Amino acid sequence: MAEYRLQELARVSGVSTRNIRAYRERGLLDPPRRVGRSALYDDYHLSQLNTISELLRKGYTSTHIAEFFTSMRQGTDLADILGLQRAVLGPPTTPEDRGEAVGLDAETEEARRLVSYGLAEIVDGEVVMAVDGVIGEILGRSPDRLLHVRALLKFIEAADGPIDDAAKAFQASLTSLYRARVGTHYLPRPDEMDSLRQVVQDFRELVAAVLGARFDEATRRLMVNSATDYTAGILFSGEWEPRGTQKAE
Repeated sequence: MAEYRLQELARVSGVSTRNIRAYRERGLLDPPRRVGRSALYDDYHLSQLNTISELLRKGYTSTHIAEFFTSMRQGTDLADILGLQRAVLGPPTTPEDRGEAVGLDAETEEARRLVSYGLAEIVDGEVVMAVDGVIGEILGRSPDRLLHVRALLKFIEAADGPIDDAAKAFQASLTSLYRARVGTHYLPRPDEMDSLRQVVQDFRELVAAVLGARFDEATRRLMVNSATDYTAGILFSGEWEPRGTQKAE
């Protein structure tokens, strides 16, 4: 998850630093994470700012929004209220969630690209996977990590566009589902929040499961054909030779 200093958050959100401070003081924006004297914001804060801006565009005043959130905060996470961010974005990552170092040279192009995709971080000069621990575990036991990383990056680059399209389709579908449940400009009551969070979480998990199943099925069909072609080529050409052996002269 990306982190931003105040000036960076203002730039990417389009909200002035003055307004960001005002939102914090009014309780509209979660407090930043403190690291020494630095205040660090993340994608949740960016999502909160976007939601506040959207509510303002719809005609709600900042006073109305502040009163609404104040009435909702008892026993309710503010990030859930502001567009149900945590239900949509999933649980936040923390430094404790980092995986083990995977033994790649942090100065390589492959390491730089992993970081640019948000899949890894450079911690104390080592490449550490910043996402699902399974990735770091698999790379950690690979006899040739660099080959695995290059193949992974090739897949990511090829799939990047379709993944963005799938994310946009998910967002549009979730928006339609949410509006069908509560209406276009309706701000839910406190007693409705639990059920709405569950709707969002269930739909997010449903889409992830469907995408996983469709990917597995498409991959299986493709690999069946590839395996058939590869096996047939070996049988009919007689050119297969076990690795590490040489033809007798």
